Amino acid sequence: MTTRLLLTPDVARVVRHDGIARSFQTLARYIAEDYVRWSEFDKSARVANHSDDGVIELMPISDASLYSFKYVNGHPKNHRVGLPTVMAFGVLADVATGSPWLLSELTLSTALRTAATSALAAQHLARPGSRTMALIGNGAQSEFQALAFHHLLGIDEIRLFDVDPAATDKLVRHLSRVEGLTLIRCGDAAEAARGADIITTVTADKRNATIVTADMIEPGMHVNGVGGDCPGKTELARGVLERAKVFVEYEPQSRIEGDVQQMPADFPVTEFWRVLRGEAAGRRSDEEVTVFDSVGFALEDFATLRWLGDRAEALGLGRELALVPEMDDPKDLFGELGLTLAAEATDAAGDVAGADIAAVVPAGLRAALLNCVPHRKDAWTTPPSSRKSAAALEAPAT
Repeated sequence: MTTRLLLTPDVARVVRHDGIARSFQTLARYIAEDYVRWSEFDKSARVANHSDDGVIELMPISDASLYSFKYVNGHPKNHRVGLPTVMAFGVLADVATGSPWLLSELTLSTALRTAATSALAAQHLARPGSRTMALIGNGAQSEFQALAFHHLLGIDEIRLFDVDPAATDKLVRHLSRVEGLTLIRCGDAAEAARGADIITTVTADKRNATIVTADMIEPGMHVNGVGGDCPGKTELARGVLERAKVFVEYEPQSRIEGDVQQMPADFPVTEFWRVLRGEAAGRRSDEEVTVFDSVGFALEDFATLRWLGDRAEALGLGRELALVPEMDDPKDLFGELGLTLAAEATDAAGDVAGADIAAVVPAGLRAALLNCVPHRKDAWTTPPSSRKSAAALEAPAT
């Protein structure tokens, strides 16, 4: 068997071939299709390893036919060493056999799916006829958010703010020629939010920040909170959440990672899939304030990998990898080494291991190894109390 490999240029070719508008439309449809199948998925919160500099996460999910996972990091200081804040790849595999069908980059694709999910949620939660959006945080995710809302909701004015003016310059450089889209630079977050129908926050700093405060919220606003996505990292003040009806992707994960991490355990939230299935109301009035507390969920990556696999197949993109060995005898894995083992070679290796070990391993390291691994035939059976310590073995005879 082979595994199809998709790299960043392959994903870029899909988007260029289909166009950015159609790509967002199609990806949003794949995501919606999987959300309405919510009960068919084996779900869990992602597994995260945190450090002072960032987080590395694994995001698994499966239905009865397919399994996927995403490896993704979040390191806000990476730009200082020329690396993206977020880097990701993922696998789509066959549940029946475990065979990996697709191995794909997900750095670019995560930006696409996050924006598609945000716009999909806003279609159900934002006030009908919304045309103006504040975009606070103009880094790597910002252009994707702007274009998804422009093409999927008809947003035609975006009010921009970032603490780094160069980030806003970048966004304007990319999007200033988009037909029907007006970009307005603002001096601070409050100015950007004033009069907006939608506020989108996509900041990267790993801390409890307050990007949007309660006094910035006007009746009927929809807040699309994207940047708060791990413990200790928030963007919205408590007062914003207290004033709004809050929607999340997967409540057990959002309670830990989302802006709702700062709220009591009984603070009410609604999982978005229930809105898509018609089991819960979305926006209930033009005056209601809604919040989509988005942290990113594995189901969205599952849908993205399905989309990428289908488009790659249709367009003949990617290349096949022999990631898993093809064996005449599936039980003969050792044969894949292609070794010819002669008795003389074994004896020679034993001679080196026995006679020359003292010459190539420093005494201190040898002492540590003697304490960690068996070094004589009775090593596993001799009681520890009767074994010589490494220090005794290394000490000169007296």
